[in-house]
Amino acid sequence: MRQHRIFSPLTWPVYSFLAVILLGACALQLPASHMPGQTLRWVDAFFISTSAVCVTGLSPVDVGSVLSPLGQGILLLLIQTGGLGVMTYTSLIFLLWRRAVPFTSREAVTQALLGDTFDLRRFLREVAAITAGIEITAAVLLHCCDPAYFTPFRALFHAVSAFCNAGFALRPDNLVFYRDHAGVNAVICLAVILGGLGFTVLRETLGILSRGRVGAETACYSRFSRLVLKTSAALIVAGAALLFLIEWRRPGNELSVGDGTLLGMVSLFHSVVARTAGFNTIDMTAYSEASLLILCVLMFIGGSSGSCAGGIKVVTFRVLAGYVAAQCRNERQIVLEGRGVPAENLTRALTIFFLYTLLIMVSTLLLSLSEGGILDRSGGGDVPLLRLLFEVVSALGTVGLSLNFTGELTDMGKGIVIVNMFAGRVGLLALLMAVRSLQRSRLYDYAEAQLPIG
Repeated sequence: MRQHRIFSPLTWPVYSFLAVILLGACALQLPASHMPGQTLRWVDAFFISTSAVCVTGLSPVDVGSVLSPLGQGILLLLIQTGGLGVMTYTSLIFLLWRRAVPFTSREAVTQALLGDTFDLRRFLREVAAITAGIEITAAVLLHCCDPAYFTPFRALFHAVSAFCNAGFALRPDNLVFYRDHAGVNAVICLAVILGGLGFTVLRETLGILSRGRVGAETACYSRFSRLVLKTSAALIVAGAALLFLIEWRRPGNELSVGDGTLLGMVSLFHSVVARTAGFNTIDMTAYSEASLLILCVLMFIGGSSGSCAGGIKVVTFRVLAGYVAAQCRNERQIVLEGRGVPAENLTRALTIFFLYTLLIMVSTLLLSLSEGGILDRSGGGDVPLLRLLFEVVSALGTVGLSLNFTGELTDMGKGIVIVNMFAGRVGLLALLMAVRSLQRSRLYDYAEAQLPIG
């Protein structure tokens, strides 16, 4: 019975991600994965592998100059594997071998991708087709934008990195060189948005456009998809407007951030990628502290459930916002898209919010101890709190934006960030459920007593 709980459908995704991360770290440590004269420490290889599988994008080294073409290919494979999810690939391999997908895998994939009762075989084929179609299209468009730099491999690498919301780039400055290139900005933003919407929304979109011939057999969006689309659009517009207004009112940043139309394009780009992917078209340290706090909020919220994005997810955010609004209106029920929200959904939303907030606070505290030279009494000096908070939120939200701080992390600091990236990709609620599945259920309840709250 104990062994059955250890290898339950709830714990299998955790083991799968860990296995892929370990294999990826070993592959990145191969001498053939490094450029001539370059080496990679084990802790950095494990960091990069975790960041790739967890589609985060943080890296302590410049992957474009340290990793050889083979190493970059391994990194691309890790990003693709992490983006779609290890469980999806496992089931897809079963299908390619023409074997029946085990019930445990079916249950895990269903829970991970928010599917109800559906044909898993058809669903996985559609996932593979949608992913390949979007990534190939994005790669072709990037190649057309700049054939000199975006060679077929580089174009495919950045397309996969964008759709999988990883944010890895092969240039040392990420995408700063293309800050004023409308074509590259548009392609990356569109790929990131599609990757952050989730396969459920994409399947329904294809079904509506094709009248049920491709994708989901539906003529209109489900309640879940409407929530995702409306909330995502609102967050993108609100984030871009706030970033634009803050930086527009701040004098002396015209050269570092931009002005006029360029500032609008920069604001829109970072409003899109802050919730999901870690690309950047300016040096992030050029932003004001107010703008960085806005980005932290967007990174904390993240993208859609069942997508390549991290964060608490947009539907969780809508449930929490609806709960606050219902309390202010003195209403007992949360109503979203014409339907009430069950109490179980609210409980999960509050649990996720509390777990994410608690982990951010603890991780920021630990980083302040490790990076400030307090633990080893080295006296390294205090690091600004916002710099630490930004790194933690970016890692937990699997975003990948950084204030040029990742390369300065100590080994302990890298370990803290690795834990946050892994927790953010697998999901804190999924980790909690996995831990709960290992425990024996209590068969009795205690007598209740009221407590003063507030």
